[in-house]
Amino acid sequence: MIETRLLYYFLAIAREQNITRAAETLHLTQSTLSKQMMDLERQLGKQLFIRGKRRLTLTEEGNFLRNKAQEILELIGSTESAFHTEGEILSGDITIGCGETAAMDRIAAVYQTFHRQHPEVRLHTFSGDADSILERLDKGLVDMGLLLGPIRQERFDYLNIHQKDTFGLLMPRDCPLAKQDAIGVEQLGSLPLILAEQTFSGRQDLDWFGVDSAALQVVATYNLIYNATFLVERGIGYALCLEGLVNTQGRDLSFRPIEPELSVGLYIATKKYQTFSPAVKAFLEQIRKGAR
Repeated sequence: MIETRLLYYFLAIAREQNITRAAETLHLTQSTLSKQMMDLERQLGKQLFIRGKRRLTLTEEGNFLRNKAQEILELIGSTESAFHTEGEILSGDITIGCGETAAMDRIAAVYQTFHRQHPEVRLHTFSGDADSILERLDKGLVDMGLLLGPIRQERFDYLNIHQKDTFGLLMPRDCPLAKQDAIGVEQLGSLPLILAEQTFSGRQDLDWFGVDSAALQVVATYNLIYNATFLVERGIGYALCLEGLVNTQGRDLSFRPIEPELSVGLYIATKKYQTFSPAVKAFLEQIRKGAR
């Protein structure tokens, strides 16, 4: 009979694709973890991993065990939860990495309801671009990330929250473009633009909504939009950003949407085969219910 401990170990390796990193997350030595997995392979009589120089990949049998191990551990977890008393107080910490998006207000609304039910749970937020959030997810420094799509990396799971963010231009209030109700996508090529760094470096490709990023006149980049607002006020360029991120009241700024609409969906990203605390699991379920 396979010990559940070995299934946890196996899933950690499947998730990290590296014995050393998996051992660090499990607080084991690399040699101990390697021996445990070799013992598991001998017990099953099957090779579970193809061992490369830098990463491990699962064999067909390894993929089968990964799916079954996840089901088994989820069943064990749900069985244990069923025996918890109704009066048990849920407590702990939830850490979420957030890209710049007005959809964070929706997550805040979910947490508002959740916190009323579970006042002993604390929420911690980390703000950053997609790269920094995915890196923190990968290292286990955040439990989940709120990200703009389309992002598809196979080591993460994605929950579509069925909400979108709309792109537009942030501009000086007194510039000629501010007299327009919207900015035509064909106008972008003739304007000095301030782009998000991940867009400028190609990690967020504008081609998916018909914009040739190579033809754009980029005069500056930003990581988070706040500092870019000062460049816009100085007339250096027009910042391509999402609607609702900058409060233009009391500042010499205006926002105009792009026409036809340029928008992206929003997703909650979590690391595959991750074991969540009861608080994180309950919060994710609350978000999932709201996304249906």
